[in-house]
Amino acid sequence: MTQSNLDTVRFAVDGTVATITFDKPERGNAMDQQMQVRYGELLGEASADPGVRAVVVTGSGRSFCPGADLGLLAGISAGTAAPPEHEGFRNVLAAAYADVPVVAAINGGCAGLGFVIACAADVRFAAAGAKFTTAFARRGLIAEYGVAKLLPELVGRGRALDLLLSGRTFTAEQAHEYGLVQEVVPPEKLSSRAHAYAAELAAYSAPRSMALIKRQVRREAGLSLEESAREATALMHASFTFPELPEGLAGWNERRPPKFPPYQGD
Repeated sequence: MTQSNLDTVRFAVDGTVATITFDKPERGNAMDQQMQVRYGELLGEASADPGVRAVVVTGSGRSFCPGADLGLLAGISAGTAAPPEHEGFRNVLAAAYADVPVVAAINGGCAGLGFVIACAADVRFAAAGAKFTTAFARRGLIAEYGVAKLLPELVGRGRALDLLLSGRTFTAEQAHEYGLVQEVVPPEKLSSRAHAYAAELAAYSAPRSMALIKRQVRREAGLSLEESAREATALMHASFTFPELPEGLAGWNERRPPKFPPYQGD
């Protein structure tokens, strides 16, 4: 296992699965701009590493990420701190842009900016009893960093408006009912479950296929059904020429895990 610990974001690689952990215990993992940038950098590095085939994002202690450090927001409102960079959303939404699948293991409080990071992940697991809130409206803010697009796609327009307008707190169990999280597991089993899922993706799904499927979902959501089908048909014909298809078929026929090659983008 390889590890690094820079500032308040920890990074470790175990086999083909990388783990990014928000670790700022004195502030409950509340995020400052340096943490945002580091998170985006680490996901970019993981996505570019041919040895990493899946990433788990989680928090240390009892919180996932309760949002931006409110001390920084107070500074902005008082005119004593510079506002965030306009392109900073690329770090917050880094999971959506990464070619590797990203699994959010939501171990505790998930609010505001942390809520957006969770929504940008590809799959979400939550610890039983974990608390969620969008929080923006209750802080005098708007729906930040693209969550006004992400959340309706996950839970539907009506539920998304409910959660964004009210800023109410809801539980992991309700999040599962809404379709926001895929599984709710006991807190002590969250890490192992998320890592087992990520390891299964890494072992059985082709890195190129996962990267292209993520791009399809991101792009084709804005297309008509016919446009989506046309683009998918072109990609399907291209996939017939890739080495992943014969290896996938061989693995199936020989009843063994496939040995897919790494993928580092086109």
